[in-house]
Amino acid sequence: MSPVDRTRSTGRDRLRDSVLAGDLSFLLARANALALAAANAALAEYGLKARSYSVLALAADDVRPTQRELAEFLRLDPSQVVALIDGLAQRALVERRADPADRRANVLVATDAGRDLFARAQDSVRAVGLGSLPVVTPREHERLARLLRLLAFPD
Repeated sequence: MSPVDRTRSTGRDRLRDSVLAGDLSFLLARANALALAAANAALAEYGLKARSYSVLALAADDVRPTQRELAEFLRLDPSQVVALIDGLAQRALVERRADPADRRANVLVATDAGRDLFARAQDSVRAVGLGSLPVVTPREHERLARLLRLLAFPD
């Protein structure tokens, strides 16, 4: 697009045609921001946000993560993970239990109420995820998930 054409187009279109709109890091960050906003809106009725939902999901999945593992996996500061767990524990959705492999550590386990809330919230998050990607076919969705896993877990 020529500089003259760029000034005639709307601000939104001009920005979409910018050099930044071709940058992979920017596109990933923007897509993440849009997905988080949609997920947070869907999770609001459950009193959750994407981060607390993520912690609850891992607790409900019976993988029994330690707080350190949660921090590393979610790429959060350990103090953020403690605050998220504390918030879920105050609502009796998760509990800390001694790690049988290491008495100095705790693992996170979902309560029955936590499992129930997670199941309901998961349905809402899935519906939002599919609805926010209407231009992506199911096959492309699977491919996108595979590519994102490669980026998220390079080792």
